[in-house]
Amino acid sequence: MSAAAVAALVALVAVALASAAIGSYGVRVARSTSDFLVASRTVGPVANAGAISGEYLSAASFLGVAGLILRDGVDALWYPVGFTAGYLALVLFVAAPLRRSGAYTVPDFAEARLGSLALRRVCTAFVLLIGWLYVLPQLQGAGLTVATLTGLPAWTGELASGVIVVGTVALGGMRSITFVQAFQYWLKLTAVVLPAAVAVLFFLGPDRGFDRPAPPEFPADTTVEIATPVVLEVREPVTLVATGEVDGAEVTGAALRWLPGEHVVAAGAELGFTAGSAVPVVAGSAADHESWLRPVAADRPDGVLATYSLIIATFLGTMGLPHVLVRFYTNPDGRAARRTAVVVLGMLGMFYIAVTLLGALSRLYTPQLLVSGDTDAAVLLLPTAVLGPGWAGVLLGGLVAAGAWAAFLSTSSGLVVSVAGVLSTDVLRRGRVRDFRTATVLAGIVPLGLALGVDRLDFSEAVALVFAIAASTFCPLLLLGIWWRGLTARGAVAGVLAGGLLSAGAVALSLAGAVAEGPLAVLLYRPAIVSVPVAFLTMVLVSLRTAAHRPPDADQLLLRLHAPERLGLSRDRLSDGA
Repeated sequence: MSAAAVAALVALVAVALASAAIGSYGVRVARSTSDFLVASRTVGPVANAGAISGEYLSAASFLGVAGLILRDGVDALWYPVGFTAGYLALVLFVAAPLRRSGAYTVPDFAEARLGSLALRRVCTAFVLLIGWLYVLPQLQGAGLTVATLTGLPAWTGELASGVIVVGTVALGGMRSITFVQAFQYWLKLTAVVLPAAVAVLFFLGPDRGFDRPAPPEFPADTTVEIATPVVLEVREPVTLVATGEVDGAEVTGAALRWLPGEHVVAAGAELGFTAGSAVPVVAGSAADHESWLRPVAADRPDGVLATYSLIIATFLGTMGLPHVLVRFYTNPDGRAARRTAVVVLGMLGMFYIAVTLLGALSRLYTPQLLVSGDTDAAVLLLPTAVLGPGWAGVLLGGLVAAGAWAAFLSTSSGLVVSVAGVLSTDVLRRGRVRDFRTATVLAGIVPLGLALGVDRLDFSEAVALVFAIAASTFCPLLLLGIWWRGLTARGAVAGVLAGGLLSAGAVALSLAGAVAEGPLAVLLYRPAIVSVPVAFLTMVLVSLRTAAHRPPDADQLLLRLHAPERLGLSRDRLSDGA
């Protein structure tokens, strides 16, 4: 095992041990149901903002955003913009009223607002779906990190991260992971800011830049192993040495000259390029710097459709994510919840600026990932690509490995807490500490089994699909439930089902590979532009048709959501039992 692999493995173990040590403090103070579900609502704005940022910055943020920027250029900037801007809507419309509701989970809020057990059950189903789909890429990201940096099988990282998360949550619940996630945020921020600063210093030299109508070039002699079949687009003639099946023919150490066009490479092939050679890219990616800097949406009508749909999903999906919403239940009051969301905006902004820099600079230092298509590994490989295999590159690579590991653990912990809270209060239906721990094991087993059994997903693409489901279900429910007295239980059920089934159906088809060309393919991968308006419209129309079933205490409930806490109208819904 190389020095870089040993450093990465030590870093991963150190993060796991540090997280366990910090979480043990929460274990000692977590005794009641309220401790496990919402940390007894005693978490201040700054600490809670750190914890929210820790769990929100997932595999999609740490690895996926940089990989998308490496591959797609300016079009990928909508991901960090959307992931951050979603908190503006959260601050303005949801955070404070949601905290004043006194609920412990999203289904609990739905029942408190509309008094419908059927609506609560529908919300429970979608919390489980969103939570499990979101945990899946986190576990696979842990596997990618372990495989890329240490050479160990990917399943070892997936299994280890799953066990650590379930153990931490089961022992201390929300109280425990609050401290852990705040620590993990600052570790993640350091792990992207420091490499970004180092890479920028090396970047500031002659003949550096992206404003050239030329493809990227290999900075040194490079061998690329192809793990999955790819179609590569060549913009300029390139000479290479290939072993494996290339363009339908088996070759062994053959010198080839690829002319401009597309070339098919089978899985298991090995391609060798010399320094200065033009980099072939996976078909559909930006093949040269000029097109990488130009929005694709400007050239294709379906690109405009995809961009607007992505904006809707990321801007509105944040307020529908169960693991984000449950965090605002831990604040002492609505004012603290709103202040928490404002601090989160600043924390996320710092992180995404650094990740964006890493993605852009990866195009110069790790262009081989454009050939293999494994662009999610860009952040992991950049330190040694910039600094070389010496001790500086090894240490910086170890820091990045620690940050990546923290990203997976923190997000997975928040998701497992939100899913376990719903399972313990809505499925097991007793809400005791013992039931929460049982629910935690169930919440972790399902996505772990999926992670071990399915092919690795594109992290940011998978998370964008989850955002689309959240934006199509809980976003309309929360906005209309908080701000419109005319919402009825039947309207809410119909709207959540309409938006949820449309978006979830698109997710299922896209993950299954049922993709057509043109606008239909865009709507499968970006369903929010259709499913979100359908959900809102269905809720409004059905509620108007069933106005006679409007809750008689709707005005009283809305007053509780919007009145300041000093009036004494807010109260918690769950009794504090053991």
